Parts: sequence; structure tokens; C-alpha cells
Amino acid sequence: MKKIRTALVGYGSVGEKIHAPLISACEDLDLVAVVERKQEKSKEKYPKIRIFRSLEELLKANFADLIVIVTPNEFHFPYAKMALEAGKHVVVDKPVTIHSHEAEELKRLAEDKNLVLSVFQNRRWDGDIQTIKKILHEGILGRIVHFESHFDRFRPSLTDNWREKDVPGNGITYDLGTHLIDQTVMLFGKPKWVYAEILKQRTGAIADDFFDISLMYENVKVRLTASVLVNAPLPKFLVLGEKGSYVKYGLDVQEKAFKAGQKPEGANWGLENSDAWGIIHLENASTSYPTERGDYRNFYSNIAETILGQSELEVKMEEAILVLKIIEAAFLSNEAGRRIEL
Repeated sequence: MKKIRTALVGYGSVGEKIHAPLISACEDLDLVAVVERKQEKSKEKYPKIRIFRSLEELLKANFADLIVIVTPNEFHFPYAKMALEAGKHVVVDKPVTIHSHEAEELKRLAEDKNLVLSVFQNRRWDGDIQTIKKILHEGILGRIVHFESHFDRFRPSLTDNWREKDVPGNGITYDLGTHLIDQTVMLFGKPKWVYAEILKQRTGAIADDFFDISLMYENVKVRLTASVLVNAPLPKFLVLGEKGSYVKYGLDVQEKAFKAGQKPEGANWGLENSDAWGIIHLENASTSYPTERGDYRNFYSNIAETILGQSELEVKMEEAILVLKIIEAAFLSNEAGRRIEL
């Protein structure tokens, strides 16, 4: 079967180290083109690809069937709209757009043209969140009352990255917050209300670098938080139930592997060492609980299978729109100092 011609728009760190290797690892996709405005860096690893200087040039050449947009957030909406209007399937790095009404417009456009449109929520395939899905499914902790997710780093110095500049969609909430909210939506769906504190804690910070977001469900309190000024070990996840608790430290192993230049292949890809497994604390015993394999390859496999009519999308636009509505409610809550009903 002929592979799906795939083009990458943007070849920054995320495009180079995560998207391109994952696309190349998918047997149904063929990375044929990259849009780089000035350089030809992608040819170092992928010498057979064709370089385009703009999305317009790529679309005019009709060189790809699937367009993957990995640009600063402010370009997600116009580029995705342009690609859809040209009849192309589209994947956008998270968040799919900055505003929920833009995502709704893209959803309608994709549906009208019968095209696949999704957002790169790779952290649905983190080993730890897959483990929590399993724990919840098996009912090990009983009825869940509290779910807490952290994404903490220690980066006290400001950088020249666009995420820290005065541009639309900057800051940690649109970055890490999108991941944490999406994982929560995957597990629990739509919350009843949102309360948030979103701060700029580093000296001279222009963009938000801390958030603490509470989401309330019928019986579950969710707390999502991230900071760039944490230099001490805090749990990545804490899940509390009537029968016990689950606590997990450390990040999924795939990000570190990608940064080290490892290809997403082999029997050990995404497997975590047993000394890093989380702990389940029940009333009379505490035991380590094996972390499920993390596997970001599943995202692009699902995209390809959906385009080929063999599967349904895992990451749906209605979920991406809900994530954006929660982010918008979080910023409104921070400004107003109150809960925002959804």
C-alpha cells in the first residue's frame, strides 16, 4: 500500500527531535517534505526530503497529503486553516489553536471537507498516565476522590525561546497546562467548574511560569500544577481513593530518550526501570506497581489508520476544544479570583 505523503511545517527542537522521528517510525507515513524558512537542517538526517520555504509553496506544489504544523502557537490557526482549505489532512502540535472559537472553526472546516484533523497530545501515551488508566479500570484504589498531576522543572533563568516572549499563546499554561488538562479530560471528561492561579514568578518574566488549576467533577477533585522553580522532588502524580493511594515520581522516559537522539524503536522503547515505578499504598500494605509501556508512536499510527479508514481518531477535536475552554476559564478565574462554571 502506498504510504501517506507527510510534510512537517517547522523544524525547531520539537519538530526535529520528536515529530520527525515518530513520523519516520510509522510504516504508513512517508516524510517527504519540511518547511524551513531559511535553513536546510532537516536534510542532515533526512537527505531525500524536499525543502520548502513556506506553507504556501508546499501547498501549491501539492507535494504532501498530511500536513504536520509545529510552529509557534500564534500560527497554528492560520496554517491549519490554509492546509485544510487546500484539501489536506492536518495534525497540529498542541494547543491546536490559541482560542476555542478558532478550534471550532477548524473542526467545522475539516468535517465539511471530510478531512482528518487532530492535535498532537502525545502525553496520552506516557507510561504513567497509561498506568493510572489501568489502575482506575481495575478499581484497585476504590472510588477515586482526588487526582493530582504535577509537571515541575527547575529553570530559574529566562531564555530566548518564543514561549517566554510577549507573543500570543506564550507561557507555561498553554504549554504544559495543555498536556495536563488533556490527560484529565481523557480520564474524567468535562469538569463542573475551574479555579486557577496563574503567575509570573521569575524576576523579569513576561510569560506565565506557574499555574495551579483546580477542576471539580461530581465526586473527584483534580489539581494540576506546574512550575519552573521546583528544585526538589515532588510527586508527578497522586491519586487518592477510598481503598488507598497511588504516588508516582519522575517523568516519562520517552522525552529523555528523544532528547538524547534515540530513535523510537526496539523492544525496550518506552519501558521504565522498576526502581522508578510508582507505589500503591493500601490499608495494610504498600507495593510498587509496574509502569505501563509509554509509546508516542501510537499517535501517528492512529492518524495514519484514520486517514486510511481503518480506525477512529484517538485525539478528537471536541476534546481539544474542551481543553481550550478550560484554559480560557483558568485565565478568567485567575483574573476574577473566583470559580468559573463550565
